[in-house]
Amino acid sequence: MVRSLWTAATGMNGQQANIDTISNNLSNVNTTGYKQHRVEFEDLLYQNVKLAGTPATEETVTPVGIQMGTGVKVGATQRIMTQGSLQATGVDTDIAIVGDGFFRVQQYDGSWAYTRDGSFKVDSNGQLVNSNGLRVVPEIILPEGYQLSTLTVTDTGRVSVKVNGGTEPVEVGQLELYRFPNAVGLENNGDNLYKVTNASGEPIASRPGFEGMGTTKHRFLEMSNVSVVNEMV
Repeated sequence: MVRSLWTAATGMNGQQANIDTISNNLSNVNTTGYKQHRVEFEDLLYQNVKLAGTPATEETVTPVGIQMGTGVKVGATQRIMTQGSLQATGVDTDIAIVGDGFFRVQQYDGSWAYTRDGSFKVDSNGQLVNSNGLRVVPEIILPEGYQLSTLTVTDTGRVSVKVNGGTEPVEVGQLELYRFPNAVGLENNGDNLYKVTNASGEPIASRPGFEGMGTTKHRFLEMSNVSVVNEMV
């Protein structure tokens, strides 16, 4: 009886983890670039009462055994890396990634982090930064006298802007994207950021649209890939 209760408790714990994950998905349904998580379960060890193939008589063996399960555990929380829908914002510094890849930003301690959230801003130095002021790498710095409304970003990541009322745009930088051998192995770091792990592998850099990398779409954002309907089923 005690074992039965313990086995049932593992199921309740597993379902609690599943509900917590679904709740987190639903709470981030409007988070830019958020990727859905899914709980994966594994069964626990079995108690072998009788092994399959045990001799039943001198001439026969048992075709099946007797194994008593001891419950379930959470094996992983899998990140689903499918493309989120694109939303036109009309904001001059918004950039979506279409396809594979991440933007890179430099954190305050000097380390790198990666994000699908392209809701960028321009700081007081004319530098392209994320919503928390972390600078985009490689650096994109707009020159003095820039006209933000004339900012253009091509699908291959070339950034240009008109300066001091000029009629011809000036190229000011080249965005790079980064992909990973195993992107689901990245570690969530909060603030829409990911960190490299041994499981993710090291980042591979390329210009958008080259070497299997996704492209950039100016004045758009990638929304969460969470489906409310699927989460509620």
